Amino acid sequence: MNALQQVTARQGRPIIICNEGDEEVKSHAFRTLEVPKTVDCLQGILSVIPLQLLSFHIAVLKGYDVDCPRNLAKSVTVE
Repeated sequence: MNALQQVTARQGRPIIICNEGDEEVKSHAFRTLEVPKTVDCLQGILSVIPLQLLSFHIAVLKGYDVDCPRNLAKSVTVE
């Protein structure tokens, strides 16, 4: 919560992924993506999918070719 308050104090507009009904976090967020509350071991999966969709749509809006990322071969082959 401290980091979130610092971002909003500096006029940042955070987009937060939170559990359904988390009103404390939602009060500080510019936008929220709510995911259902579940057991801890599955919470990461429920959080990653909205992030992937968000990054996909932002890339499309910016006009990037999402099917051909830059330097993909280099990042896959370099250890």
